[in-house]
Amino acid sequence: MAPTRIGIDLLEIERLEGALARRPGLALRLFTASERSYAQGRPRPAQHLAARFCAKEAVAKALGLDAWSWQDVEVVHGPTGAPEVKLGGAAARRANELDVEVTISLTHTRLTAGAVAVAS
Repeated sequence: MAPTRIGIDLLEIERLEGALARRPGLALRLFTASERSYAQGRPRPAQHLAARFCAKEAVAKALGLDAWSWQDVEVVHGPTGAPEVKLGGAAARRANELDVEVTISLTHTRLTAGAVAVAS
């Protein structure tokens, strides 16, 4: 049985908002179409994108990824509406190599967003 691995990330939402305003193409590189669509349906899209950014970072940390694409980790909604992670590419290969499944938890306030990933 593989040991449980944990990753965590925290981000100031304003920092992501500024980066997206300066570099409009950044959202295309960091987030999948469904992640962008979900966020656009919310009053403050960057709040939700920031939580997803943190989830991607937390997953990469939990899996110990060195090289990966932001598109390899996608936050989706499960049957209950709770966030789940869908892995592809290098992230999926690493999870298979470690023989783990990854679960996530997201949070945000007006100022910050965060996520925790558990690979077990």
